[in-house]
Amino acid sequence: MTTTINRPQATPPAKPQPTFRQRLNVWDVKASPYLYISPFFIVFAVVGLFPLLFTFYVSLHDWHLLKGQGDFIGLQNFTAVMTDRYFWNSLFNTFSIFLLSAIPQLAVALFLAAVLDQNLRAKTFWRMSVLLPYVVTPVAVALIFTSMFGEQYGLINNILGNLGIEPILWKTETLPSHFAIATMVNWRWTGYNALILLAAMQAVPRDIYESAAIDGAGPFRRFFSITLPSIRPTMIFVVITSTIGGLQIFAEPRLFDSVTAGGSQRQFQTTVLYLWEMAFQRQNFGKASAIAWILFLIIVLVGVVNFLISKKIATADAKPRRVRSTR
Repeated sequence: MTTTINRPQATPPAKPQPTFRQRLNVWDVKASPYLYISPFFIVFAVVGLFPLLFTFYVSLHDWHLLKGQGDFIGLQNFTAVMTDRYFWNSLFNTFSIFLLSAIPQLAVALFLAAVLDQNLRAKTFWRMSVLLPYVVTPVAVALIFTSMFGEQYGLINNILGNLGIEPILWKTETLPSHFAIATMVNWRWTGYNALILLAAMQAVPRDIYESAAIDGAGPFRRFFSITLPSIRPTMIFVVITSTIGGLQIFAEPRLFDSVTAGGSQRQFQTTVLYLWEMAFQRQNFGKASAIAWILFLIIVLVGVVNFLISKKIATADAKPRRVRSTR
């Protein structure tokens, strides 16, 4: 008969407790990223989110500039704005000026970025030169272009008169006034967008261009098959920011005619300019807040549409394509 001897099993050594310094290091690794980005969210909550929510609160009341808060009226301000023909006129002017400025602006910015991406002499000088219009203050830009687009003694009408062409009523007629304001916007923002696109082009690996050139692809083929697909995320960013800025245009039409708020017949009054008139000339903060919120929702909607269209185009072009020779 055999006997079994039960030996006591060895207990594993106790896991040492982390020291306070070790726990502090772990907490630092987990929490420090949130602390680093917290200043942005704090500032945004103070100067961005709170004014947005408070504006919505004001839009629900009969709020006067001098008398202050009045009675709660719900969505009556929104209803009044949506039935106001001046609001729809300002919305038409905003989209008209936006289309006349955004499309040429992006096309010229893309062309300038492609030119500046080449091996030019004094390329730093040329790259900084395209940023000079952005540095100039909007007031100076407005003074220069107001003088150029003057109806009686403007530079452009004088040139047209010497050519035997009738002068154009830049500030009286709708389409010429939109074109003049869009020219001001394009002159100021084209170089800024060109530098953003140029930075994206500089990040494209050069060996891809060399391989395509060896395969026989010409400059235009390399641009449309390599450059544009590579900078598509930056293009989406530029389109969205240009959309937001274009729909919020205020300084250029306000300074184009400092006497009236958008022309004698409101022919170039934008939505933000109409908001300014409602708030500080009619002193109706309730309706002005409603206009601000309607414009905010329109900008969000247009931005989402731009994003979805750009994403769909990017998905359709995501399949690898072979660069064919143009010879």
